Amino acid sequence: MSGHDHDGHDHDPHHDHRAAKPWQAVRTEALESILNELGVLSSSRVDEIVAYYEDKIGQKSGARVVARAWTDPAFKARLLADGLSACAELGLGGPETEYLHVVENTPTLHNIVVCTLCSCYPWTILGLPPAWYKSSAYRSRAVREPRKVLAEMGLSLGDDVTIQVWDSVSEIRYLVLPERPAGTESLTEAELADIVTRDAMIGVARVQV
Repeated sequence: MSGHDHDGHDHDPHHDHRAAKPWQAVRTEALESILNELGVLSSSRVDEIVAYYEDKIGQKSGARVVARAWTDPAFKARLLADGLSACAELGLGGPETEYLHVVENTPTLHNIVVCTLCSCYPWTILGLPPAWYKSSAYRSRAVREPRKVLAEMGLSLGDDVTIQVWDSVSEIRYLVLPERPAGTESLTEAELADIVTRDAMIGVARVQV
């Protein structure tokens, strides 16, 4: 699957794609409310499940993958060649990662991931997708005007940086390998994992020290 190169230069800070709650969130909240009233599922149990995906198999897992790639060139090469096999070395994988493609950011190339059809996402690596990732605004605008969308989310890229948009589908998921920040040479792999964020692995942010 190939990516799409897009460049946009106009900035509209008043158009925030994260403002409207996506229909998926509205429907989920309604179902949770009904199940809660019927005594089938409590809100506290839902919170426990969400916390499990966020803390146990979520973005911390992806951060481990990124930190290992930053500190182990051989692992990085394997990760870029076969994301699933490399993640399996760390005991990671499963549903939603059967076809995982890892794309690397460089000083002149920035990758961003979107699912234009629904919300395909490697949740066993990154946890539950954020609400804005599932919103129709992000799904449509990230393809048409990625530079503008990134700027609105706080990431302004120079015109010398090419933006490549990767559209996740049911057959393949994407993980962005962010650039390692300067000045982190003395950090251990565990310390590096602590600074890697979910948004950086989607491509809408850079890792900050």
